[in-house]
Amino acid sequence: MESFTTFPLSSGNHSSRTNSTCSRDNVLKTVVFPVLYSFLFLVGLTLNGVAVWVFFRIPSKSHFIIYLKNIVVADVIMTLTFPFKVLSDSNIGSTGLRIFVCRVSSVLFYLTMYISILFFGLISIDRCRKTLKPFRGTNAARLARRKVLSGAIWTFQLILCLPNVFLTSKTPKSPYFKCSELKSDAGLYWHEVVNYACQVVFWSNLVTVVVCYTLITKELYRSYSRTKSQGTGATICKASSGGTIRKPGQAKRKMSANVFLVLAVFFVCFVPFHFARVPYTISQTHVVMFDCKLKLFFFQLKESTLFLSSSNSLLDPLIYFFLCKSFRTTLFKTLKLPHGTCSRLLKRGSDTDTDSTPMRDSSVCT
Repeated sequence: MESFTTFPLSSGNHSSRTNSTCSRDNVLKTVVFPVLYSFLFLVGLTLNGVAVWVFFRIPSKSHFIIYLKNIVVADVIMTLTFPFKVLSDSNIGSTGLRIFVCRVSSVLFYLTMYISILFFGLISIDRCRKTLKPFRGTNAARLARRKVLSGAIWTFQLILCLPNVFLTSKTPKSPYFKCSELKSDAGLYWHEVVNYACQVVFWSNLVTVVVCYTLITKELYRSYSRTKSQGTGATICKASSGGTIRKPGQAKRKMSANVFLVLAVFFVCFVPFHFARVPYTISQTHVVMFDCKLKLFFFQLKESTLFLSSSNSLLDPLIYFFLCKSFRTTLFKTLKLPHGTCSRLLKRGSDTDTDSTPMRDSSVCT
């Protein structure tokens, strides 16, 4: 969780203006990002509201659905923090609101970010397992264990992050303050502990995602090579009704794009921020090594990549739609769309459940 956010409460003195210029009170922070986050809030709240509405109608019959339900809850909470960031960064909000952002809103934002990262890691493991062991099913005991694991993740993150709320208890002494100035000594220490823990969470899950998708890629390549050697790689035959039926080779190529959607969202949303925050943190803790312009550059880089992390709440619904057939089916039935809409949108020859493994049909939510 960042503690270096600064809030200019007034511009009544020269030193505040000077610090403001050096400390990021600029158009990018006060105008551009508030507009972008307002867009994220409106669209994200709509999409995630629909996702919650649909998932309440889907039973938790697989590990994948359990993980997706947890992600959608995290996304909704993250989305609800955006208005506070907009008001704070644009200098519209009151002093009390800006203190609230330091104590509560930003803590919830980072809490949900790392919960999403953890569940992305679990989804990657699940997709890898389904690829390498396609015929291994699930049962009530395994589902119960995944629910317990999900609860443990939320509990761990809450225990880790909530002290930041209670230990950010000081009153700002000047009209221009950093969130870190609101923390007690214990709060600063705990904040450092949380930062290290979050780094461990991210990097361990990054390794997990890379390893899992490397194994998935190898298995897909082996499967494609076997199919190609049998001469069935890209054959399309005519059905008795005059339509076309795609052979397994085509289905696997279409599946590949869908399976790697999780990997793409993870790398777009979370990787840039964690690489950018390293030089940013150094520029904040070793002030003498960096001049004003360089510190401003690292701040803007961090804020830009943080926006990418926030866009996770907008991109996750794509995962629900393209990787979860139960989600699509329930959505279309609820909206009373005509039969075959799902097939046309996905450009597939059929919308029937063929198998519960990503090797056969990645659109099946298993």
